[in-house]
Amino acid sequence: MRFLSLIRITENTGQKPSEKLMADMGQLITEMTADGTLLDTAGLRPTAEGKRVRLSYGKQTVSDGPFTETKEVIGGYALLKADSMEHALELTKRFLDVQGDEWEVECEVRQLDPACEPTS
Repeated sequence: MRFLSLIRITENTGQKPSEKLMADMGQLITEMTADGTLLDTAGLRPTAEGKRVRLSYGKQTVSDGPFTETKEVIGGYALLKADSMEHALELTKRFLDVQGDEWEVECEVRQLDPACEPTS
């Protein structure tokens, strides 16, 4: 099964990851990629560089970022391969453990709909 772990952050805190955090995260990503549990991961650029496209009753509108009405934003994601939700939570907790005690991060973990899984 595939799960998406959405990494929620508070934007514009000015906080930057340390070299140690980046090295530890790189090691974790290497390990999880090698064991097949991490399929893809990335951080996202700030909302100031983003756009929102909204469909409302057949009419589309585009809004420029930043999205000030949103306190927490998606700062990144991890696409995981796990045997169960519990396994996906264990994998997500590994990502959070690397963050240490200097960050406030929340992850939303959701299974991809099996009906939408690619067939091969």
